[in-house]
Amino acid sequence: MDKGHDLTAFSRTISASSLRGRLTKLTGAPLRPVAALHASIDFVPTKIPRKRRLQTMVVAVWSVLLVMSCFVFLMLCSIPALWPFLVMYLIWIFCIDKSPAHGNRLTPWFRSLKIWQYFAEYYPASLLKECDLPADRPYVFGYHPHGIIGMGALATFATEATGFSKAFPGIKPHLLTLTNNFHIPLYREVIMALGISSVSRKSCSNILSSGPGQAITIVVGGAAESLSARPGTADLTLKRRLGFIKVAIQHGADLVPVFSFGENDIYNQMPNEKGTTIYALQKQFQSMFGFTLPLFHGRGLLNYNLGLMPYRRRIVSVIGRPIHVQRCEKPSLEEVERVQQMYIEELTRIWNTYKDDFAKTRLRELSIVD
Repeated sequence: MDKGHDLTAFSRTISASSLRGRLTKLTGAPLRPVAALHASIDFVPTKIPRKRRLQTMVVAVWSVLLVMSCFVFLMLCSIPALWPFLVMYLIWIFCIDKSPAHGNRLTPWFRSLKIWQYFAEYYPASLLKECDLPADRPYVFGYHPHGIIGMGALATFATEATGFSKAFPGIKPHLLTLTNNFHIPLYREVIMALGISSVSRKSCSNILSSGPGQAITIVVGGAAESLSARPGTADLTLKRRLGFIKVAIQHGADLVPVFSFGENDIYNQMPNEKGTTIYALQKQFQSMFGFTLPLFHGRGLLNYNLGLMPYRRRIVSVIGRPIHVQRCEKPSLEEVERVQQMYIEELTRIWNTYKDDFAKTRLRELSIVD
């Protein structure tokens, strides 16, 4: 009995000691993940110049403007007294208003608001002009690369923040986007005031035919190119993109290549190489809805390395030399491909001329992938 009692007491002592040790270790365990998370996230300091806060706020609002517009419209729908007006508004959007296909809602004072200056200074975004463009003819600007969202295209061609109208007086730019964006209540009014129009063939024709000095900007790579947008790279989807070349020839519009250094650097993207399940799902989504959803991340509102806002990285849009084309309503495939080759050569020249100035951290050279 005494031996059994001693053994039991010994076991209790061991168990108590073991438990005490484990509890000692656990007291610090819950704090370790928090400390590690705090160490890995680069939080914004409390003292930041007011101007930088305004820049961040403007970019943050633009990043969620589409979602905010939908939310506000749904909130308005919860007020029965507004239903007749909302129904009339929806009828106007879907059945009456043809402005997205004509680009006639551009509002100069809205494009010149101070908020767009804050938007451009956030990165900062700027344009570099290589030569004058006379306003006696229409133009088709080809913007490369697409990036995740195309923030440089917005700053350069949809606002006056980078001084487009001063650099090219008499030219009225219209940045083109998916037609579906003009089906979103409230949001459509904002982008149309910026001069943004539909990327449909009819819209391109209407704008280019409306007089000299009219210009459209097409982000040529589209959704397919956004899937390969990563910092330090310049993989362009261009070989099979002949539509914008053909439109330019049909309207006698000069083609102007634009290469935006830094556009691919403002977001990081999750790995999605060809052959992976993620890539297949993204391409399937694109075939169904006309656009795709890159799995990207950037910075946050209160930190520098975790969130969905773009990083503060310089964007320089180099507007190259125009390629003059002869007007032909039915150009042959050979003529379209000939002009495309001239276009690619000019785009390559821009890259080779400025890459050491604006793409110092590049991982590889310019590549025309498709």
